[in-house]
Amino acid sequence: MKPVSATGRRTPGPVTSPARLAPWRFWATAYTMLALLTGPNLPTPLYRGYAERFGFSPLTLTLIFAAYVAVLIPSLLVAGPLADAVGSRAVILPAVVLAALGSLSFGLADGTAWLFAGRILQGLAIGSASGALTAALSALEPQGRRHRAALVSTAVSMSGLGLGPLLAGLLAQYGPSPSFLPFGVEIVLLGPAAVLAVTALPGAHSRTRWRPRRPQIPAPMRAVFATASAPAFLAFAVMGLFLTLIPTYAGELARSGNLALAGGAVALMLACSVLAQLGGYGRPGRTLQLRGLPLLAAGLALLAATHVVSSLPLLLAAAAAAGAGQGLVFLGGLTAVNQHAPAQRHADVLSSFYVVIYLGVGVPVVGVGFLATVIGLLPVVQWFAAVTALISVAALTILARPGRRDRREAP
Repeated sequence: MKPVSATGRRTPGPVTSPARLAPWRFWATAYTMLALLTGPNLPTPLYRGYAERFGFSPLTLTLIFAAYVAVLIPSLLVAGPLADAVGSRAVILPAVVLAALGSLSFGLADGTAWLFAGRILQGLAIGSASGALTAALSALEPQGRRHRAALVSTAVSMSGLGLGPLLAGLLAQYGPSPSFLPFGVEIVLLGPAAVLAVTALPGAHSRTRWRPRRPQIPAPMRAVFATASAPAFLAFAVMGLFLTLIPTYAGELARSGNLALAGGAVALMLACSVLAQLGGYGRPGRTLQLRGLPLLAAGLALLAATHVVSSLPLLLAAAAAAGAGQGLVFLGGLTAVNQHAPAQRHADVLSSFYVVIYLGVGVPVVGVGFLATVIGLLPVVQWFAAVTALISVAALTILARPGRRDRREAP
């Protein structure tokens, strides 16, 4: 099979070995991504209990969460070019080991320092793996369909992110050893991922010289990258809020300490993200974003209203709408970037895209955590939701202009 150019057309090149494109390798890579991305969100429903045990504020909680992003972004910038030079296998296997150590840190935690250590190890793991795994899925898709590879990548990412809080909430609420069991299960899941990283992922595939880079996008696709990544930043800011503060918010709203409920609200948001992506498969990136931004704004408006109405069902409806919008915006952005990234810079460009979305996850929520410490969690969530809904509407207005119809609409 000939390689695919940045425009999605076949270009002359050597025939790829059928074994390299065997379907099992593609799905093994998807499992590795799922196992890795389950871990970072396992603590989500447990943070309220950690805060009570170790005595820290909402600001400290968001700083623990942000420590993950602070190390993740530099590791993305190192590992993206490295994967292009030495192959995905050499990057992903160490990432799996770091992820297991991060889970072990949480499982043994007896103070706040352990939580910071666990988040740092998880950030290094996901930063090393994100761009390389997404590029590997594109390279290993049996028919070379980048649209399909983008769908699997985003759906698996959101599934892993949603599985983490749901699994941890259920195991911690109803299983023995609630502080260790969720993380022990994650370590078990990472075992097959380590084996698959060795057997399924490609080794060195180019003579590209490795050097760490600041985020740098090839000139021909900078406009595409900007219009793809800006709405994705917004969508992931909403996800960051759900992953950090919404479990506590849901508990206060329902006046319940049930960990399964706390994890379920986040899992619902991310499950709707996956379902929306499955429904949007095959559509152009711009179309997906135009459909996702109104849903994101509607979900945020409902979330703001929960402070007034104080209704758990309304919160769940907000999670569903915001999740669907987030999924479409994410898939739209990744589809556009995946379609136009040059083959020789694929993992590098994707890593830059992930830098943008992880900044969205980590930066706004720190401000929200600070304000929650000062004026309280419920009003801060309401104001964040209302302001972000207005920004979503503004982004939709800009993106919908006729002049924005650009090369992203290419099949």
